[in-house]
Amino acid sequence: MLVICDDESDPQGPREITSRPDHVAWIDYMQSSGVELLGGERLRPSGDATSVRARDGEVLISDGPYVEAKEQIGGFALIECADLDQAIEVAARHPFAAHGVIEIRPVWAG
Repeated sequence: MLVICDDESDPQGPREITSRPDHVAWIDYMQSSGVELLGGERLRPSGDATSVRARDGEVLISDGPYVEAKEQIGGFALIECADLDQAIEVAARHPFAAHGVIEIRPVWAG
């Protein structure tokens, strides 16, 4: 899974992002490389988040992100690659890698 972190001050929604030429080029690259995009979504801003913690039998709820930071998780892409090297290549070509961070996180296999 690619966890996409970026400065969330960019107000573009999913429709605007997926129609950007750099994003279209990234999708085209994956298709030509045999990488399968299994799913992905842009997330609402962290200000819309609700954080839930359970401590000593008490549920603690707070508005907003768990951690205050400039870069927040803005979305994810679930991809299927041959190996880590291919996942790194795909992540490096993601448009947000140029100004944010793309974290590669393996998914536990059943």
